[in-house]
Amino acid sequence: MKRPAPLNGMRHIALQTQDLEACERFYVELLGMEVLRRAHDDLVYLTLGNDNLSLSRATSPIGEAPQRLDHFGFVVDTPEDVDAWYDYLKAQGVEVTGPPHDHPDGARSFYCLDPDGNSVQPLYHPCVSGQRLA
Repeated sequence: MKRPAPLNGMRHIALQTQDLEACERFYVELLGMEVLRRAHDDLVYLTLGNDNLSLSRATSPIGEAPQRLDHFGFVVDTPEDVDAWYDYLKAQGVEVTGPPHDHPDGARSFYCLDPDGNSVQPLYHPCVSGQRLA
């Protein structure tokens, strides 16, 4: 069987959160996402216009459910945007795990933690940055 048409990027991530309200504030107030839809009190969908982040209230404590997520990234348009996000998030009291750094492939990024401890990577990458979807 032949492989179907190529996939067009990862546009949906679903996270179970221990503190749904704090995580929603982080992604909306600090990162600038918008509420797309609130399905019910324990589930909200957020967007930047070309993606979908689902936040749900966890039904079991962290560590009891198998989770293998290392990190996920938000693409920015320029390397300078990475530095601006670093300065902004630090000023907002967000825990960052290191300063912005350049990658051998021309990318630039850093990592920070959301209120639930998920590792979030603001990322410039020459292959995908600046390619906004209409």
